[in-house]
Amino acid sequence: MATPLVETNNILTHPSGNEYQLAVGEGTYVLRDHLHLATPPPHPSEAPTTNPNPLATTPSPPIAVVKLSCVIISPRKVTPQLYKVITADSTRSNLATYSIKESERESRNSNETASDGLGPPPFGTRTPGKAPAFGEGNPLLITVAVKDGFKRRKPKTNMVKSNSSFISRVIPHEAMSKRLQEHNSEGRFAFVNINRAFQWLDLSSTNTPNAKAEPITKILFTKAHILCHDVNPLTKTASHLDVILGSSTADILWYEPFSQKYNRINKNGIINASPVSEIRWIPGSENLFLVSHMDGNLIVYDKERDDVAFVPEENGSSTSEKNGLETEPKVLHINKSVNSRNQKANPVAAWKISNHRINAFSFSPDSRHMAVVSEDGTLQIVDYLKERLTDLYTSYYGGFACVCWSPDGKYVLTGGQDDLVSIWSLAERRIVARCPGHHSWVTAVAFDPWRCDERNYRFGSVGEDRRLLLWDFNVGMLHRPKAASVRQRSSVSSYIPASRNRTESQITARLRSSSNLTTQSSDGEDLIEHPVESRTLTAELPPVMSKSVDDDPLCWIGFEEDCIITACTEGHVRTWDRPKEGINGSQINLPGTGGDF
Repeated sequence: MATPLVETNNILTHPSGNEYQLAVGEGTYVLRDHLHLATPPPHPSEAPTTNPNPLATTPSPPIAVVKLSCVIISPRKVTPQLYKVITADSTRSNLATYSIKESERESRNSNETASDGLGPPPFGTRTPGKAPAFGEGNPLLITVAVKDGFKRRKPKTNMVKSNSSFISRVIPHEAMSKRLQEHNSEGRFAFVNINRAFQWLDLSSTNTPNAKAEPITKILFTKAHILCHDVNPLTKTASHLDVILGSSTADILWYEPFSQKYNRINKNGIINASPVSEIRWIPGSENLFLVSHMDGNLIVYDKERDDVAFVPEENGSSTSEKNGLETEPKVLHINKSVNSRNQKANPVAAWKISNHRINAFSFSPDSRHMAVVSEDGTLQIVDYLKERLTDLYTSYYGGFACVCWSPDGKYVLTGGQDDLVSIWSLAERRIVARCPGHHSWVTAVAFDPWRCDERNYRFGSVGEDRRLLLWDFNVGMLHRPKAASVRQRSSVSSYIPASRNRTESQITARLRSSSNLTTQSSDGEDLIEHPVESRTLTAELPPVMSKSVDDDPLCWIGFEEDCIITACTEGHVRTWDRPKEGINGSQINLPGTGGDF
């Protein structure tokens, strides 16, 4: 019996042709690099994967989809306005064609007046000054200064010399020191996971034809699959990076790639034994990071604190139903508050937010709120500084898989099992548009900050239909559905969020319909559960570009200054160069394209 060939090296190619181009109004995006990541074979001790029974009720092991964490040590201070042009000028966007106003006499809503100062500031920028740091009111969380000044603390365990059974093998590049010395500080590092492998790549290296494909370090784990990871932008230097990794075994790694050292957190699931679905550094913190476990828990860890078996504190509070009518109430239960006096060990804080799997979460640009999406089809807005759930929205159908905020914090994007990208306005506290265009589940969404301004937005989405879609969004461009005229003549522009003062009849009516529900939180603030709005009453937004760009389901998208990056479940990472023609037709060299890098 022939042994199947196992590819152990990444493969870099540079395909060309019309099928590797994306035509959009501002120009043509061209495929620069196609990097195929090597999928490691199963570890000998790993149980063989059997064909899952589609009718089985037991949960299947989590699948590791490819994700990237990109970081530039010293990004350019001044971002050129090459792409941040007036999106309405896009010939394919037709942004000035449609209007949601029913008459020219109607005033613009708050989202349309924020840029000219005639309305309230956008969500996320209402409070002047810097947002307070998470947990700054608890003196027990104050970081003690290190002995040698500003030198960053590093993990303690040498990964290369470790005899831990958790790590199978570490493969540093034979010329690792030389490659790091030659790395341009404006170049792009990338950390990427595939199966049980985790790789550190230099996507800007041009020393050899295959340099981008050769990992600086490759880590193979024994049984764990890395499901998510994040780089702390606050602590990055030319010789130090703090990377956190969440795994399918619930173990979390704090990894410093330059020194090749790591610490293992939540070892063997001592705090929470559920796999990690998302992990992110808390904005503005050098030590604290937030983890969503697949059992519906959100837990804050400190990378430098020890772990102890966690028992929920008895004085935990919650934002929940008080009338006992709900069999499964929507709840934010505080198992441990960030203000707890017991901060000798992890966790720093622990919240139970759902009885279903949390798929993703994202912090708002103002570092005050986060959006959390779950398998039960809920989008929850949490004021994490106050540990309070404020809004709960529901998908049109099925679960949500991904979420992100607009650069200005006005909007939230979600995608999931209803094959739609949904746009939610946090200022109006409602859905403002649904975006059909995918033919299967939407797996990732992201805004393009280089093509967003005060009024216009560009975002992208990818899905299991193998398609990449780009969208241009402006409140003024949305076409009003004809069915909306059935309602009273009040457009989205003049929509007034529903009052928080509900009558008792409206609350009890939720048992018979999808009426808005207001519940009282532990601190006296109200939680609003919003109804599902009919598709006939919601504006629909068409994509400006839709193209199948892979042979396998896509699972990740990211926007960089010079390119768009996509990844699929089988490890194909594609880098698409932005149009190099400026507004006036001048050729401009960008980092990583043979210019000033």
